[in-house]
Order: sequence, then C-alpha cells, then structure tokens
Amino acid sequence: MPGTTLPPFPDDVRTHPLLIVDFELIKAGDREEIDRLWEAATTLGFWYLKNHGADQEANDMFDVGAETLALPLEERLKFEQGDNGQSFGSQQTDINPGKFLDNIEFINVSKDDALAYPRVVHLTYPSTINARMENTVAPFVRKSLDVTYVVLNIFNDKLGLPEGTLESMHAMDEHSACEVRCTRSPPVQDKEAMERVMLAAHTDFGSLTFLHNRLGGLQVMPPGHDEWSYIRPIPGHAICNIADALSIFSGGILQSNIHRVVPPPGAQAGYERWSLVFFTRPTSSKVLRALVESSPIIVDAVKKQPDKNFESGSTAAEWLARRVRNQRINNRRGPDTWTASRGTEHTPTAA
Repeated sequence: MPGTTLPPFPDDVRTHPLLIVDFELIKAGDREEIDRLWEAATTLGFWYLKNHGADQEANDMFDVGAETLALPLEERLKFEQGDNGQSFGSQQTDINPGKFLDNIEFINVSKDDALAYPRVVHLTYPSTINARMENTVAPFVRKSLDVTYVVLNIFNDKLGLPEGTLESMHAMDEHSACEVRCTRSPPVQDKEAMERVMLAAHTDFGSLTFLHNRLGGLQVMPPGHDEWSYIRPIPGHAICNIADALSIFSGGILQSNIHRVVPPPGAQAGYERWSLVFFTRPTSSKVLRALVESSPIIVDAVKKQPDKNFESGSTAAEWLARRVRNQRINNRRGPDTWTASRGTEHTPTAA
C-alpha cells in the first residue's frame, strides 16, 4: 500500500473535531451510538467511522490504485473520462478559473462494472483494474455498500420514512453512478505549491461518501464559519460525509457540507498523498427531490426553509452529469460554469 511510513499529522494547525461513530454499535442497534451518528449527520455532516471492517479491502484497493496510476500516461489516457459528463475512468490535473490548481490524479471504477465483470456496463478499464476486479475491486464495493445500507437504514428510521425507502433508492442491482475512486497528489516542493488547492471547494454529488486516507489535506468550512479547518486523519478510522442527494431527499435535515483538499500540513507535505473513496449515489433514474409525500418530518423541515428549493427537476444521472461536465476545461464558458459544478452549498468566496 502506498505511503505506509508517514510523519505524524502536526499539532500546530487549525482542525475541526468530528464525532467518532462505532459501526459495530450502530449495526447492533445501540441507541446512544445511533444518536451520535444522527447528531453528526444533521450538524456538520462529517464523522469518523471506526470498526467498519473494511481495512483489508481498502488496503488492497490502495495497491490497485498505485498499480494503475503507475501506468504510463498514454495508457491511462485511453480510459480518460472525457467531456460528456461521465464520471467513470481516469482524470489528470485540471485547472479552475482562479489561481488555484486542482492538482490531483485519479481513477474511478463504476460499482456496476465491478459487480458485473467481465460484462461491461459503462466502461472498460486498464489491465491493472481488470486483473483484480473480481478479487479486490468488487469486494471493496460490496463492503462499502454494506456499510452504506446500515447508515441509510438508520437515517430512514430517523426521518420517519417507510421501511426500506432509502435503501431501495440506492439498490445494489440497479444502475447508478456509485463508484470507487483512488487519488494521488504529488509531494509539495515549495511555498507557492503549499498555497495551491488540490481539489477546490465543493459538496459531494451523491448520497454518502466513505473515505480512507493516510495523510492530512481534507478541510471543511463548518456552517457559520469563514475559515477552513483541517480534518485530522486517525488510523483505523474512515471519514464519512453526507452528500447533496441525501440532503435533498431529507429536506435539508441531513447536511451536505462544503469541503476541499489542500496540501498536507507540516512534514506530511513532502509525501505523495493517496486517498480512497467509495461514493454512494442514488439509482440513476431517481429524481432528486424532498421525500415530502413519505414523511411528515421532511414536510416540516421543508416548510421551515422556504428560501431553499428541494425540487431539483433532475434525475440522479442528470445531476451528476451536469456537475462533471461543468468541471471540464473544454466545457467551461466562464465563472458561472465552474460554480455550477461545485454543488448545493458553494459560495464564490469558498475556493
């Protein structure tokens, strides 16, 4: 696995604390732990998750990511995601309209392709992915979805939705934009590079994000704050966060909070930064709208926020494609295009 021997996260930078949620306890129905998860999800929308049982699968996926991103650039470009709004595939460095650099490389693998392999649903992948699709990629996908469904069912109950509503909107056997992403950012070599953003401010596209990282660099801007704070990585703890779709479904009860990735602080800046994410997204045909017909709790939440629009008019597939298309340099038609790619909570000053 890349980056196994790393310097510690420094103590002299601003951090924002996250609640720690024990997956084994919420899975067992522990009410106190479930309430802790709910508090995290409805305030900042970020939390640490321990005892999730995915460490081995994540380590194996880091190896696959390292093998894939070590391929020659010309080979990786054969699988580049393109400008049509497809998220699956590889992406190289991209630049936003300001002074900041999205200085990151990644490979995305579709949940649908991983579980259907060797049948192709959306896209073909580099040989390094195909060689381990069944014994590494698919097990990581299934483990991530197992975690996701436990969390979704807890939210389902807390929101007063009919049993199984949220899980059915993220069905494993239906096509969606759920995907695995492995990213690499280069070591930072100078002061100017330390001031560059690796991944600009955004909210996530889908429902739930399940992140495994070893170095710092993730920052959040909590509601009511005007400064960024690091999230300290903790060994053995994943970082989870709510994304746009789940916030919309819940009428804004679940918080999709703005965040970004910057160079790791302190001595960590001199090392490659790797991260591994599973993005859970709704079934492609689902329309992103508050589930007011299914929950009086959501009805009340929507009534209390008359200034917000919880009727997107978009399917999950359309929502994702718009945001991915607007990130691409070839599709940009000015600052408004960039802003339209950033998500529900973006503001022009949040770089």
